[in-house]
Amino acid sequence: MTLKELKIKTNVVKRIYKEHIGYGKEAEYQQKRIDKLIADNADEADVRKQKEVLDETLQMIPDVKQRFAKAYKELEDKVEDPQYEGSDELQEARTVLAETTIEE
Repeated sequence: MTLKELKIKTNVVKRIYKEHIGYGKEAEYQQKRIDKLIADNADEADVRKQKEVLDETLQMIPDVKQRFAKAYKELEDKVEDPQYEGSDELQEARTVLAETTIEE
């Protein structure tokens, strides 16, 4: 594998991690929005629609976790390859692995 491929795998892990964070924030925002609608005695159809949006967001989280776990493992395996020793790409990959984790 070339340094370019190592860099790509590193960026994949970063992108999927950001995606996971985004879905978490979106779920939190949607829940607050639903709570506000309920507190304001909003139309039941509006509340139901927002709950559907929340459900769709929550359904994406396990998929993102699975894709992250796969990408993370692939990057971990590549970091062990001695051909990258001393490269900036290897250092970046190790930093990304250290900074990105998703709790189960």
